[in-house]
Amino acid sequence: MALDALLQPVVLFFLLGALAAFARSDLAIPEAVAKGISLYLMMSIGLRGGSEVAELGFTHDMALAGGAGLALSFLLPLPAFWLLRTAGQLDRTNAAAVAAHYGSVSVVTFATGFEILRQAGMAPAGYMVAVLALMETPAIISGLLLARAGGGDSLAPRGGLLHETFLNGSVILLLGSFIIGMVAGADGMAAIAPVFDVPFRGMLCIFLLDMGLIAARRLLDRRALSLRTVALALLLPILNGSFGVLLGMELGLDAGSSAALGILAGSASYIAVPAVMRLALPAADPGLYLGMSLAVTFPFNLTIGISYYGWLAAHLWPLIRT
Repeated sequence: MALDALLQPVVLFFLLGALAAFARSDLAIPEAVAKGISLYLMMSIGLRGGSEVAELGFTHDMALAGGAGLALSFLLPLPAFWLLRTAGQLDRTNAAAVAAHYGSVSVVTFATGFEILRQAGMAPAGYMVAVLALMETPAIISGLLLARAGGGDSLAPRGGLLHETFLNGSVILLLGSFIIGMVAGADGMAAIAPVFDVPFRGMLCIFLLDMGLIAARRLLDRRALSLRTVALALLLPILNGSFGVLLGMELGLDAGSSAALGILAGSASYIAVPAVMRLALPAADPGLYLGMSLAVTFPFNLTIGISYYGWLAAHLWPLIRT
């Protein structure tokens, strides 16, 4: 699965972007195009997941996965915060900001992992899209609580914080598209499949080309990262992702859905959470939390992490079922 994942066009385009950035190429995707594609990807993911849930109906596994996702998102920042404070030697504000990223999720990592798992014959259940949407916000709350526990003036005035947290554009679009997919069902999706299904993989390739450029250029700016923070940016997804897979197995989810839960737990947000942290924790260093989540964890998950979570689920599922 690892070799197959690395040879997927979506991963190869990410590597192409990274190589271009390391070679100091002037290759660039216009920001408006990249933003438009990201909106398209979230709409497509939500619609496809909603239509599958409409076809299968509400299930016990869906409720378990949703509860597990909420719990993971809220609790994963706690051990991450401890590691960042002790092993990473970060101050409370920066540790809380980074920890929130590692409890939340990356939509693009999930989308890529979903495609790789589907190609490997381990397609996750459609309701995992709803779990994805549920896992974006709780980690933000945990991070802010961890920062507030230390007192001081690191927190910005609330102002639009609650609005930014609970009405974040990606959350609204994912949940809204998921609901539309449920209402439309398979028949409704058939009419728009030429737009939201067939071109999905091609759009993902373009978006990951841009992500490769951004991640590599962020990595070239080494001022915000140290060996300690880079090591933690590699360790946290392994720990979180492994726990997510094991939790999914323990709850009785199928191998593909357990792997998807591991991908969600092992991913790190680089879109939704940074937007909130800029408002909520202005004293935190954006170069640190974006450098760790986008420049280190994101490439690790695309090239190694997704395959590892899939391998772990594929090998544990038969053992648990016997």
